[in-house]
Amino acid sequence: MSQVSLSQTNLTDKIKKVLDANQVCSLATIEGTKPHVRYMALFHDGINILLVTSKKTHKVEELIENPHVHIITGFNGDWESETLQVEGTASVSSDGGLRKKLWKDTFKIWFEGPEDPNYVVLVIKPQRILYSDGKSMKSEIWES
Repeated sequence: MSQVSLSQTNLTDKIKKVLDANQVCSLATIEGTKPHVRYMALFHDGINILLVTSKKTHKVEELIENPHVHIITGFNGDWESETLQVEGTASVSSDGGLRKKLWKDTFKIWFEGPEDPNYVVLVIKPQRILYSDGKSMKSEIWES
């Protein structure tokens, strides 16, 4: 394995570790010409980020107009937190298998169940991820 691919593999592992350790992220979309940020429950498949929502929300409308997003996660009040800043594009998925996989009973306050037609998953494909380890203030960049 070359040094470049070993470095990329190590960075990917660090990114997955941060995603595993965090259940919440901030998602920024564009509403017209202005950013709109909200907290979201965080799921992931590798380094692809998965967020559940209703297809009737403003964020879905915003993503149809402009699929570019920015996500931050990891800061827990400790300046030594490992953090991620993710630039990517979002798509809206109604895939039944994915919806069942991510389903939590706590979602019942918004949805009737995993088959609810309004229950969708935002699939975020990262294009650039800035990983910061917090301790040394060193950052590494992953790019697709």
